[in-house]
Amino acid sequence: MPKRRKKPYFHNNVEAIKDTPDEYFLPPDGQITYEDFMDWKLNGYEIPATVLCIIREHKPNGKIKEHVYQRRHAANRKIKRMIYDGHEFSIVDREGCQHIVPTLPEYDDPLA
Repeated sequence: MPKRRKKPYFHNNVEAIKDTPDEYFLPPDGQITYEDFMDWKLNGYEIPATVLCIIREHKPNGKIKEHVYQRRHAANRKIKRMIYDGHEFSIVDREGCQHIVPTLPEYDDPLA
């Protein structure tokens, strides 16, 4: 059996964010409204330049598995496989967020 290659490490900005002073994150009065918070958390996501898309696969047992892709052909292959298997999934890229629920088309049964 061939030896599996280790996945590459994706760099993040944890140290830079941790070392940033608090005044860069809070408004001048120290308060943020619920609407601003929800808008920021739901619509303010940023994907690193090294990532093409993030796919969240909703498994039948209720768990969610996240897949991160740098190459379009690999992401397309995963999407086709999930549609074929009938799994519900979400895709996030720089253009937006889509939730897909694959359904089989209904055909008229000529024998019915």
